[in-house]
Amino acid sequence: MKKLLLLSLCFPLFLFAQSAKPNVIYILADDLGYGELGCYGQSKIKTPNIDALAENGMRFTRHYSGAPVCAPSRGVLLTGKQLSKAYVRNNREYKPEGQEAIHNPGISLAQIFKDQAYATGAFGKWGLGYPGSSSDPKALGFDRFYGYNCQRVAHSFYPPHLWSDDTKVIINKNPVPGHWRKTVGSDFDFSQFYAENYAPDLILDEALKFITTNKDKPFFAYLPFIEPHLAMHPPHNWVDSYPKEWDLPKKNTYKANYLPHLRPRAGYAAMISDLDEHVGAVMSLLKELNLDNNTLVIFSSDNGASHCIEVDHKFFNSVKGLRGLKGSVYEGGLRVPMIAHWPGKIKTEQVSQHVSGFVDVLATMCELLDTEVPETNDGVSFLAELLGKEQETQPVLAWEFQGYGGQQAIILDGRWKGVRQNLLPRGKKKKSTPKWELYDLENDPQEQNDLATQMPEVVDRVHKAMMKNRSNSEKFHMPMAAQ
Repeated sequence: MKKLLLLSLCFPLFLFAQSAKPNVIYILADDLGYGELGCYGQSKIKTPNIDALAENGMRFTRHYSGAPVCAPSRGVLLTGKQLSKAYVRNNREYKPEGQEAIHNPGISLAQIFKDQAYATGAFGKWGLGYPGSSSDPKALGFDRFYGYNCQRVAHSFYPPHLWSDDTKVIINKNPVPGHWRKTVGSDFDFSQFYAENYAPDLILDEALKFITTNKDKPFFAYLPFIEPHLAMHPPHNWVDSYPKEWDLPKKNTYKANYLPHLRPRAGYAAMISDLDEHVGAVMSLLKELNLDNNTLVIFSSDNGASHCIEVDHKFFNSVKGLRGLKGSVYEGGLRVPMIAHWPGKIKTEQVSQHVSGFVDVLATMCELLDTEVPETNDGVSFLAELLGKEQETQPVLAWEFQGYGGQQAIILDGRWKGVRQNLLPRGKKKKSTPKWELYDLENDPQEQNDLATQMPEVVDRVHKAMMKNRSNSEKFHMPMAAQ
């Protein structure tokens, strides 16, 4: 009888302990620039819901993506390995659908949560391993997946199909191609770029269902939403909310790499506002389910703003004066917004200058869950920074990116940044190894003053640190990267 009484007394405590585990939602925008949110100084684009996250939480000013393009950046986020050591170091398509898979990915971010009895779900663009591969959502620890497996399919917001777990689901009988690459006149019928089902809304609905279904147990929801990556398919109501004067055409023709748009500036702003509306829907549901105080929400972007002609990055000051855009290892390609929101745990209106990156997220979640960090992890937890405690510094952030001619970048002690470019030889003529550029990010975040010739001793430190924090890659080989 005493044993039964003891069990009956402990059982409610056990339930409380289980429910007290914090939920985690990680929202990842696609190609959203450092300066494209109101809370980061944007004056033209409306982002009230994301701005509210920052107002009621912590905004980071020195957070770095895993890579300057989609697939490798997501790989760093989900594996906790620096890009300079990662398996996937560039976008590489896998036919008929998908991207290069991670070979032997190890313990993933989702698996960390799954091992702690969390429900795990991913909703949006995967872009990291084809269906059934060693790094599709299920292989990396997600119980539930709904969205695009392939990032090329995600170039259309009205695609023929999405994936529900392992099943291909047809959503549009008359899908819209993501690319047009034709010049059209102002009398062009732009309505043909819209179809029956707008994929971002379907993805949002499934994400909200997952949260609702798992409201009584801990969950990890990874929401890699696809906006504002092109092509431009924004809802009409958001386009109409922006000034027509923005898009008075200088010429009577429209051209694009993806799809042309009658009002490209308004169209681009509309995509970001629609993304913001989806973030608002997630936050409203958390409040409705009384989960907001027990849920850590993190918002970020997979890389810098797009360089395509459809995006007028100068008009919007998309990277806030930083150098470079998507595809570049300069600050504009790598420095991204990051906001953390957790009522009662993270104080309101906090601005953090702590240097951190995607590589640190897995370590942060391990500390949050009080579980061991995998040996393969290169990150440093920033949980202490979130909670207002003394924070360990991240000594090295390193990138080795095979794209855009082959590039390396490394940040030491949060201050010194080395950059090398053109590490892939072109043609038969052997090239000399490109020299390092050196920038003092504390005094020159725009990377305008190359100090390499003035500070050779720092350049030597940068080079040695890069050689120590990299590995050779057979799949994404750069012969001059190790020199």
